Amino acid sequence: MTKLTHTLRAALRLSFAPGMLLLFGAAALALIQAGHSHFWLLGLLAAAALLSCLAERFAPYEPRWNRAQGDLGRDLLHALVNESGAMASVLLLPWLSAYAPFAELWPAQWPLWLQWLLAVLVADAGITLTHWASHHWAPLWRLHAVHHAVERFHGLNGLVKHPLHQLIETGAGTLPLLLIGLPAEVAALLAFAAGLQLLLQHSNVDMRIGPLRHVWAVAPVHRFHHRKWAGIGDVNFGLFTTFWDRLLGTAVFDPQARFGPGDFGIGTRPDYPQTYLAQLVEPFKPEPAAISGSALPDSR
Repeated sequence: MTKLTHTLRAALRLSFAPGMLLLFGAAALALIQAGHSHFWLLGLLAAAALLSCLAERFAPYEPRWNRAQGDLGRDLLHALVNESGAMASVLLLPWLSAYAPFAELWPAQWPLWLQWLLAVLVADAGITLTHWASHHWAPLWRLHAVHHAVERFHGLNGLVKHPLHQLIETGAGTLPLLLIGLPAEVAALLAFAAGLQLLLQHSNVDMRIGPLRHVWAVAPVHRFHHRKWAGIGDVNFGLFTTFWDRLLGTAVFDPQARFGPGDFGIGTRPDYPQTYLAQLVEPFKPEPAAISGSALPDSR
C-alpha cells in the first residue's frame, strides 16, 4: 500500500459517515425546496448506495463481506420493494392530512430543515420502541427475523426487511406525526433519511465516528445488534440515535470488539431461507420461524 493510498483510506474512514449525511442530506433538502418530485429522492438514495459500495471496496471493515454469497439479488429486491413502498406511501399524505385531528400543531412556520429534524426525532422514538418489541413479542419477531437472517454487512442489507414489518415500524414512527399534520414534503424527506440511515447502519466501510457513537446509531454501534448471542441483538435498537437505548438500558459498545464472517445471522435458525420469496412466506408458515428474541437460547 502506498503512502497516498494509506492517507486516503484514513481520511475516508473519518469522513465517510458524516460526509454522506451532510452531502446527501443537503442534496435531498435542495431537491424538495426546489419543488422537484419526491421520487427524485429514490435516485438520490441509489447514488448514495453506489457511493457506499465503492467506499466499501476501498476501505472495508471486513473484506470478505464484499464478496456476494448468493444474496445480492435478494438484497436488491428487498431494497427496491421497500424503498419504493416508502416513497409511494408519501402519496397518501395529502389525503391523510385532511383527517389530521391536530393539524394546527405542526410547526409549518419553521424552516424546512428544522421540520425535518423534528420528524426524524419523533419517528426515531416509535421505530426504536417497535424494534425493541420485535425482539420480545413472538409475532413481531417472526416478521423481523427476515432482517436478522443477513450474514454479512453491506449497505443494501439495511433494507432487507419483510414489507409487513416495515409497514408496522413505519406506522409506529409516523402516526404521531400524521396526527399533527405532517406535510408531504417532510414525510418524503423522512423516508429518505430512514433509507440513508439504514445504509450507514449496515455499511461495510471501516468508518471511525469517535464520540459520535454516543448519539448516532451507525454501523460501529449497530453491528452489536446483529451479533449471534443469547437474545440475538437485544441491544442497540435505535434507528437514528442511541437516546432510547440509553433510556431502555440497552445501549452497548465495546471499542475492542471485532466482527467477521460467522458472527451474524440467526444462530437458532441456520436453515432460515435466504431467497426473497421464501423470506416473504416464512413468517406465516405453521411452524414457528423462531421464538421471541429475548427468549432465544445462547446461539453462539
